[in-house]
Amino acid sequence: MKSSLPPIVENDPYLLPYADVILRRQELVRQRQSILCRGRKLSEIALGHLYFGLHKTPKEWIFREWAPNAMAIYLVGDFSDWKIDEAYSLTRKLYGNWEITLPLKTLKHGQHYKLFIKWEGGEGYRLPAYGNRMVQNEETKVFDAEIWAPSHPFQWKNPDFEPSSTHPLIYEAHVGMSAEEGKVSSYNEFTAHILPRIKKDGYNTVQLMAIQEHPYYGSFGYHVSNFFAVSSRFGTPDDLKHLIDTAHGLGLAVVMDLIHSHSVQNEMEGLGLFDGSGSQYFHAGARRLHVAWDSLCFNYGRPEVLHFLLSNCQYWLDEFKFDGLRFDGVTSMLYLDHGLGKDFTDYRMYYDGAQDENAIAYLTLANKLIHETHPSAITIAEEMSGMPGLATPLEEGGYGFDYRLAMGIPDYWIKVVKGLPDEQWDVGNIYYELTSRRGDESTISYAESHDQALVGDQTLFFRLAGAEIYTHMDMGLDNLIIDRAIALHKVIRLITLTTAGSGYLNFMGNEFGHPEWIDFPRKENNWSYLYARRQWSLAENSKLKYQWLQTFDNQLIALAKKSDLFSEKYTSLRHSDTPNQVLAYSRKDYLFVFNFNHAQSYTNYPIPVEPGTYKGVFTTDDLEFGGQGRVDNRVKHLTIGGTNSFGLENLMLYLPTRTGLVLKRL
Repeated sequence: MKSSLPPIVENDPYLLPYADVILRRQELVRQRQSILCRGRKLSEIALGHLYFGLHKTPKEWIFREWAPNAMAIYLVGDFSDWKIDEAYSLTRKLYGNWEITLPLKTLKHGQHYKLFIKWEGGEGYRLPAYGNRMVQNEETKVFDAEIWAPSHPFQWKNPDFEPSSTHPLIYEAHVGMSAEEGKVSSYNEFTAHILPRIKKDGYNTVQLMAIQEHPYYGSFGYHVSNFFAVSSRFGTPDDLKHLIDTAHGLGLAVVMDLIHSHSVQNEMEGLGLFDGSGSQYFHAGARRLHVAWDSLCFNYGRPEVLHFLLSNCQYWLDEFKFDGLRFDGVTSMLYLDHGLGKDFTDYRMYYDGAQDENAIAYLTLANKLIHETHPSAITIAEEMSGMPGLATPLEEGGYGFDYRLAMGIPDYWIKVVKGLPDEQWDVGNIYYELTSRRGDESTISYAESHDQALVGDQTLFFRLAGAEIYTHMDMGLDNLIIDRAIALHKVIRLITLTTAGSGYLNFMGNEFGHPEWIDFPRKENNWSYLYARRQWSLAENSKLKYQWLQTFDNQLIALAKKSDLFSEKYTSLRHSDTPNQVLAYSRKDYLFVFNFNHAQSYTNYPIPVEPGTYKGVFTTDDLEFGGQGRVDNRVKHLTIGGTNSFGLENLMLYLPTRTGLVLKRL
């Protein structure tokens, strides 16, 4: 008899007590889809961007908006001399929708406009919820909607691009802070200067932050006001399309950092009080305000909100040809208390009724939609609680994300580097933390992302090097602190990538140990761009040691691609010697051996492996990476000794201090 339990439960006995909750959540997804679709496909209803907002047809302009609490709505703008005119009054339709049609000659590409909305007890100017272009007046700082209807639509040169790998090597990037100069960089500058760098470095995926329009630059793009609008700080919608098209021509996939976990509170720029009702898109009462983020929380149980967000997913994939979406703040969405202050050490914490099952239903529907309409697109969840099933296929009882970010790993590295002296680094614990993941999920590991470098924190390399980074990065200067920092930075990145489940991520500049932190212009720093840029010249200066870390990162990424390392999901632990701080594991035909000891090198150290011949590929101690060149990679190593009960022999190796070795079985 066939089991009625979802495979996720059959594969994990610890989930059995919660099978009813899992089944109930699946049923809720079916109910939500039924209510939304009424017999149609998700792809047929997630098209709000083609219905709402301003559209030019061969015969007329047509504008629609959903504002159920409104009593009257007017278009105002350049065309009306910014006056409220009955000729531009919208007509109320069914279900709280409003509409107006205008002759073609009335509106022109590039004109500015807004909505003026009246409701019982109030009125105000608003930006259209589905508006695809917002621009800010440099003097007044006020945002307007701009009519974006160029006479010559963008022509894609690579319309049929398909990602070359299912194992993303992600280069996380922020367009605005990608210039070396103290300024806001542009899509076109990123296309010309940064994309070739990413290609040269070997990464296969670009993850772009801060694409959706946000009124405050210092929010890093996470306080979104206009969900369908490309951030105009960096250029036009066509400029972004050119960036993506160029990336595709270089063989690079492009993933967008999508913000659906919350919205900025702003009323004139955003959705905070769009039609006079604070609960049009968001929760009412205590659940409306996110207590930690000073932002508004979407009501995922309202069909119109689901329609808005699902259409937003479809819009970015269809209109801009993004190759995937990285969903930000998923933990905050999953839990009624946003997961704040919890350590999630017990399965009950995932099924105790403190979860927002409407949000879970939305995320599941979003994944279903994306994979139905764009089969090659990937979805990535930024989630730290470890909710089971998040990155498990829908048909197995999961929520359908392709990947989960292994958020605990960078936090773990900070804890180790910040809190433990070198001699207390526990290699057994390191291996456990880097490899502990659910077998039914694909994960993406990283040593640090943008999160670890925001103001008030430090990049990994800066934390290792400290103030010496300012005085002893010259090639001709010897310094033990810098030597340690460089050695450990390489070892940490090597072990993080080679133990990763299915992919790897790096934030721009961190590959060469970018110093200091990230801090956007704000009142508190006198609106300085000093820390909101990337100092590429550090890595390109032949007189500085940053070049060693850059060269090492290139070799690291090349290894991941050449070896197809992630096609074998798991590593095999070969040796863990905590007292001596030696660790070894294998993956595919490769052997990785680490000596974390800061003072003791080992000669003829035995590592149990399959019998055969092994040759060095590279070590973190190689001269080209700023090491001491203590290992000769040309030497072939033959296993010796009789095989043990597991059929293994010993590989006798020289293991220098603070070094990681990569060997391949011939």
